[in-house]
Amino acid sequence: MLLATFKLCAGSSYRHVRNMKGLRYQAVLTLGQELNRRALGGPTSGSWINQVRRGSSLLGSQLEDTLYSDQELAYIQQGEEAMKKALDILSNQEGWKKESRQANGDEVLSKVIPDVGKVFRLEVVVDQPMERLYEELVERMEAMGEWNPNVKEIKILQKIGKDTVITHELAAEAAGNLVGPRDFVSVRCTKRRGSVCVLAGMATDFGEMPEQKGVIRAEHGPTCMVLHPLAGSPSKTKLTWLLSIDLKGWLPKTIINQVLSQTQVDFANHLRKRLESRPALEARC
Repeated sequence: MLLATFKLCAGSSYRHVRNMKGLRYQAVLTLGQELNRRALGGPTSGSWINQVRRGSSLLGSQLEDTLYSDQELAYIQQGEEAMKKALDILSNQEGWKKESRQANGDEVLSKVIPDVGKVFRLEVVVDQPMERLYEELVERMEAMGEWNPNVKEIKILQKIGKDTVITHELAAEAAGNLVGPRDFVSVRCTKRRGSVCVLAGMATDFGEMPEQKGVIRAEHGPTCMVLHPLAGSPSKTKLTWLLSIDLKGWLPKTIINQVLSQTQVDFANHLRKRLESRPALEARC
């Protein structure tokens, strides 16, 4: 239903949404309502997922107040759908297998999802307030290559409204160079609902960033990070990272699983060091 509704909308000419009449205006409203229902609605599961889903989607107000091209609307819809799919995966607590558990409590789980493949789930507690993680992972996204050696560079290619961006990420070689350089072009969607923040994304096409010579174009997702204050300790943050990646190329599954699982463990360690070594934005201003 969602895809059919979106195609109906995308087939129309969006000169300005506020001036739309009849079926074209109704189609846009229907799209916003449907995304609201599917991206943030649905059956209850975990308390933090419920908090995200109770909020209304920003898409409806965006469509009424801003002019978007057909392609920009497609990116917004894709980001919303990535978030919905990722939260659906996280909300199902059955079937997760423990991959590793560190001495500090960091844990990586995995699960095989039909039509998606094997996904990995990192569960960690960071001894920093959620706002600090939000600053580093969202507001300073393009600086990730400075502190995460698994990432060479992240660039924002296009911003669409307040919540959606198109990014290009160049990953470093891994597993002793057995996994050569990969890059990713992704649509990312960020939403905050009360004390919960969700960063979601998935692979997309962006004509201005074609495949690069000597680099394999891999694909994300659906993937997401969920941040919320630790119950009883608001100065600490619970971070859940759902990772789903198709690395492409000819790689044994054992190597892929090892690389992805270790990538999540390394990420948590590098993030902690970054947060400890750099002050918050407000404190530096």
